[in-house]
Amino acid sequence: MTLLKISKMGHPVLRQVAALVPDPTMPEIRELVENMVETMTEAGGTGVAAPQVFESKRIFTFFVSEERAKAEAERLRISPEDESGVPLTVLVNPEIDFIGDQVDEGWEGCLSIPGLMGIVPRHRSIRYRGFGLDGKLIEREASGFHARVVQHEYDHLDGVLYTERMTDIKSLIFSSEVGYQKPDE
Repeated sequence: MTLLKISKMGHPVLRQVAALVPDPTMPEIRELVENMVETMTEAGGTGVAAPQVFESKRIFTFFVSEERAKAEAERLRISPEDESGVPLTVLVNPEIDFIGDQVDEGWEGCLSIPGLMGIVPRHRSIRYRGFGLDGKLIEREASGFHARVVQHEYDHLDGVLYTERMTDIKSLIFSSEVGYQKPDE
């Protein structure tokens, strides 16, 4: 496996609408995903989309740790029983539908905007589907942090960065300062 370079805000690949993948089972797609996972892990991310590694393809991978899911459920006052971790997931050619109108604000960072975080509104609940590397359809409903991560990575496939979703640019701060802020401040 190979660590890949991460594209940074300002690079044109992050502004493009990524191309559909004709066959998620192709060996070169599996190799790309393996390298994406290694890169995401090394960088300490919870997700990475193909455009972030200079590949304009509709692919992303993510996971949600159990403790992060529970912490977000507590913050949003969602029943912790409704929130759980999500194992490493690869989605090829994903689609998203929003469930309900509830929108929550929360901190987001991005491997393509290192060292900064901002408060971003996202739909609380979504339904998503896409294909795994085996070509089988993956369909899930998600809420809380799980839904936030999927929406963030999906945005990368449409050339959108989280900073464009922010409603108040004053919440864009250095990651090291997040402990001094609250999402509702």
